[in-house]
Amino acid sequence: MNTQNPTLIPGFHGVRETLIQGRVSIREIWIATGKKPGRIRDILRIAEEHDIPVFYKEVSKLSRLLPDVAHQGIVAVAEEFSYADLNQVIETSLQDREHAVLIVADHITDEGNLGALIRTAAFFGVHGLIIPGDRSARVSARILKRSSSGYLHLPIAKVVNIGRTLDLLVKRGFWIIGASGEASTSIYSFDWGRDLALVLGNEKSGLSIPARKRCHETVSIPSSGPVESLNVSVSGGIILSEIVRQRG
Repeated sequence: MNTQNPTLIPGFHGVRETLIQGRVSIREIWIATGKKPGRIRDILRIAEEHDIPVFYKEVSKLSRLLPDVAHQGIVAVAEEFSYADLNQVIETSLQDREHAVLIVADHITDEGNLGALIRTAAFFGVHGLIIPGDRSARVSARILKRSSSGYLHLPIAKVVNIGRTLDLLVKRGFWIIGASGEASTSIYSFDWGRDLALVLGNEKSGLSIPARKRCHETVSIPSSGPVESLNVSVSGGIILSEIVRQRG
């Protein structure tokens, strides 16, 4: 474990699911001093079964370490977050009996949006999430909390260049489908029965030029109300829901 850059996993649900899944090595658990037993009994039991030490710390210290994060008085100190290998993500997705679905987060900078997108993607069984290494939110305690343990079920690959990554996906037989409010093709008329990479753009500027140039098709969500746009995680959820519906 890299002790210099540990991952702090906040919140009861995140800590408990990480313990149960066993996919991430936890070094120790911090609990706020004076926290009532309640739900933490389960966590204490699991920690004892796995010989994971538990330390009690002042709430103020936890809050300093996790500013603006609803840690609920419980934090797991885990190994440094490990991004998935892109080629492995591709191979695994293509081995599924169903068509592959990957999401490419095209420079999404808001941690709340990315965390919610991770949770949504995990809910719909997406095979992997791809994020760029620069001008993008990276996996953090806030994202882990917002993902509600979704990161445990969704491989996340970090790449140097979105354009080259999309070129690789095309070579492997993926259709590149971009989500854009300006697109004339509705998500309900598009045929989702193929291996695809769904590209979701930045909160303000939408799809980047390199991503848009590589899209085989761009699709939009029809609106029947006065609001012009949706949160990226909500948009992703609506599109993924239609993909699952079409595939039966």
